Amino acid sequence: MVDAAKIRRESLRWLILLTLNNARPIGAFEGPILAVAQSEYPDATALEMRRELDYLDDRKLVEVEKRPDGRWFCGLTRYGVDLAEYTVACEPGIARPEKYWS
Repeated sequence: MVDAAKIRRESLRWLILLTLNNARPIGAFEGPILAVAQSEYPDATALEMRRELDYLDDRKLVEVEKRPDGRWFCGLTRYGVDLAEYTVACEPGIARPEKYWS
């Protein structure tokens, strides 16, 4: 049986990592990250995005700055960059596609 919610969560995490990799070295607020996620999942919500950002922050793949005005600002850590660039192994929880090129 396919777990659609798990596939969505793990795919969103990979999409967040790719988005933040493209936003380097500056980083990005959560709004543009959500806009990218909504191009793949039109019904994605800010709460859902924050939940996955928090997960990636707990895994030390992203750094999240929760600002006093309520917005979150995010950037990749060194390990997050390595994961996005396929230089380290990807542990379960993120739907990173297999590297098919050399």
